[in-house]
Amino acid sequence: MKTLIKLIVFVLCTTFANAQDNNGQTITVSIDNVLNNKGKVVISLHTTETFMKGPGVQNVETKIKDGKVSAIFKNIEPGEYAILVLHDENENNRMDFELNGMPKENFATSNNIMSFGPPQFGESKFEIKSEDINLKIRF
Repeated sequence: MKTLIKLIVFVLCTTFANAQDNNGQTITVSIDNVLNNKGKVVISLHTTETFMKGPGVQNVETKIKDGKVSAIFKNIEPGEYAILVLHDENENNRMDFELNGMPKENFATSNNIMSFGPPQFGESKFEIKSEDINLKIRF
């Protein structure tokens, strides 16, 4: 009887854990034009509340291989999001700037917006509904 109870508890816990893993959608991000293989690429998923204010709701650090990286964000609830990407060549976990304020390291956003100022959430946002999405981002 004890064995049967343990088995039932195990099955229920496993089922609950798997159900938790399958909430929301998956966002797959790929970048195939990283300037070089130095350092790492940091890819962050943001809401309007976190965009340009600190870490995203999910963050992934990736090693670069042959100028390419990819990241997967899982269990994303429906809503509006944006991706921020930084090629952190010197791996100091921050963006470096020239004396004139221009970035020393490459960065990019979802929707591949190329602006002459800081990225804006409104230009970079996309919507998650009920399907997984794949994003190609370019530096």
